[in-house]
Amino acid sequence: MGKWNQVLTDPAGRRQYLKEVAAGEEKIHAFLSLREAEALAPAGDPRGSLGGMPFGVKDNIAVAGLPLTCGSKILEQFTSPFSATAVEKLIAAGAVPVGKTNLDEFGMGSSTDDSALGQTSNPWDLTRVVGGSSGGSAAAVALGQVPFALGSDTGGSVRQPAAFCGVYGLKPTYGTVSRYGLVAYASSLEVIGVLARDVDLLEEVYKTMRGMDPRDNTSLAHPEDGGSAHPRVADLEDGSPVGVLRGDLGLTPPVQAAYDEAVETLKNLGYPVEEVELPTLEYGVPAYYTIATAEASANLARYTGIRYGLRAPGTEDPDSLVQESRHQGFGPEVKLRILLGTYVLRSGFQDQYYIRAQRIRTAIRNDFARVFQTTRAVMMPVFPTQAFPHGEGGLDPFQQKLADRFTGAANLAALPALSVPTALKEGLPTAVQFMAPAFGENRLFSLARRFREVYPVPSPPGALDIGREAN
Repeated sequence: MGKWNQVLTDPAGRRQYLKEVAAGEEKIHAFLSLREAEALAPAGDPRGSLGGMPFGVKDNIAVAGLPLTCGSKILEQFTSPFSATAVEKLIAAGAVPVGKTNLDEFGMGSSTDDSALGQTSNPWDLTRVVGGSSGGSAAAVALGQVPFALGSDTGGSVRQPAAFCGVYGLKPTYGTVSRYGLVAYASSLEVIGVLARDVDLLEEVYKTMRGMDPRDNTSLAHPEDGGSAHPRVADLEDGSPVGVLRGDLGLTPPVQAAYDEAVETLKNLGYPVEEVELPTLEYGVPAYYTIATAEASANLARYTGIRYGLRAPGTEDPDSLVQESRHQGFGPEVKLRILLGTYVLRSGFQDQYYIRAQRIRTAIRNDFARVFQTTRAVMMPVFPTQAFPHGEGGLDPFQQKLADRFTGAANLAALPALSVPTALKEGLPTAVQFMAPAFGENRLFSLARRFREVYPVPSPPGALDIGREAN
């Protein structure tokens, strides 16, 4: 984990650190806000493995005293009065939140270009997106501004930007990390995840955050931590195969080439490989967007301009206040998803859309349960393309949604998944993701460590050297 835990140990070190982070910001704009040097003194255990280690926090996760904007004008002036449970646990272990990272508004997007508060650029190519919605976190880790960062993953929002930026991205088993302090978008799908350049650090951060939380009634005690209601998942180093999704996957040539090479890497590392089929995967995108938008419609109803957030001036009655505040505060993608979610929840449409989507969700979960009877994990692509250009030269919003077919399944099935960097192609990172049964994160870390032998984590041009040792 290098010298990161020494970076913030004295006032001069903190000032120098922020100076170097600011230099990176001139290139990529990963952060929406940064703390002052005086506020970066470690508050937790300085002797722990995370003692004095800086980290970034996606700006839909609460940190006391810092902005909580969700990348939206409706919360642009809002400061959080409390910290998320995951953040509290990291601070107690000695880690230091240095700032809030950019995101697609309310976590709705695959590029971070849908932030209302600024555009983040990919450190590998500044003309390209970082992915989303945890794009600021991925860019900050890739450039070396922080050793790890928190993100949220609702349908791939940690794993896809991790793939675009060439870092590890973990989406944990649903419930193992408390969602208290995560601004709600789609409550039954979203989790707090981690992005890092080092898989050992990634595991350490995850194990520090996880655990049951009385403030989150969806949280679970991990079996390794005494959660007796769920079976412990063994590491399975007994020769059981890794499932590989094959067939026409609709990948661009560089991504297809990297994926084929990753399959061969599995074999060369001694893993038996078993080709698997997941027939329900093709229905995952419509099911995901039906459920996610329905939950977004309910969760975002709280933003009315009355209790907190943007309050539209000049309105003459409560109805006009709510309507105008939401009109001025929400961006087009958020409005679209609220409208779609409201539509599928209307009387007479729930059975046709929402209930059917939930049945597809169950079918997807059953599909994975069948596959995991004979495999330790499943390998599949993360996204059909590499990082695409900003603006009109990239993917339109509809194409971006269709491309979530590989990532959204883990959220629908509540499974852990890990994006692992693979080969550089045409100067840009590629990645694969591994998925395991619930509570099977150890399997993912084991596979990632073996892949690290073949695919060292790359550094983009101009990467910062703050606290970094050679991988």
